[in-house]
Amino acid sequence: MTDLLVIFLLLAGGAASAWWKKLTPAAAITGVLTGGSIYAGGGYPGLLLLALFFVLGTAATSWQKQKKLSIRGNAAHESTRTSGQVIANAGVAAIAGIMAILLPAHRDLFLLLIAASLSSATADTLSSELGIIYGRRFYHLLTLKPDQQGLDGVVSIEGTLIGIAGSAIIATAHSLATHWSLRAFMIILVAGTVGNLVDSLLGALFERKGMLTNNTVNFLNTLAAALIALLTSYPF
Repeated sequence: MTDLLVIFLLLAGGAASAWWKKLTPAAAITGVLTGGSIYAGGGYPGLLLLALFFVLGTAATSWQKQKKLSIRGNAAHESTRTSGQVIANAGVAAIAGIMAILLPAHRDLFLLLIAASLSSATADTLSSELGIIYGRRFYHLLTLKPDQQGLDGVVSIEGTLIGIAGSAIIATAHSLATHWSLRAFMIILVAGTVGNLVDSLLGALFERKGMLTNNTVNFLNTLAAALIALLTSYPF
């Protein structure tokens, strides 16, 4: 009965997201499948982390949308997400969820990887969507020279701090939903923050030159966060 309720809530959430144009219809279906994989492997804690990312990301994306769309080079900040964007942000978490099903003895480890990947996705989304609004000075990540806000690989102190706060929220939620562990909290916080920096680095090196798409960069930053969590969690 509990699983049926979760399935119903996922379907309802997907339908509502499509109705309110937060997700395209295809993205809503992808979101339901992704959410189902995360729940199947990560249980309620995994579902909570995904819901937090979605709510925070949706709110940040919608915040002062017109101002963001008026900034040159910021065309990626649309409020309606595609299936590619869903996979880019939550695909790694879904893979970790599937791995938890296949290797149930390591469920706690894969839940940590789910949290790390969503920590990076949250940090990236909040830092880019809110940093572009509240940032005062913008710098190219590699040269540290002033650069135009909204371009790939451009960061601000304010946006970076907002991203760290996003990672901290995911890390806190993981701690509250599982047994408290300062080590796990720090792993998720650091993995999310480093993953966010990887996103900016890939943006500066490859995305700005058209060698990688935004979805590919987002997927790689969440993958990097999960790998960092994996490498720093042994033994877990």
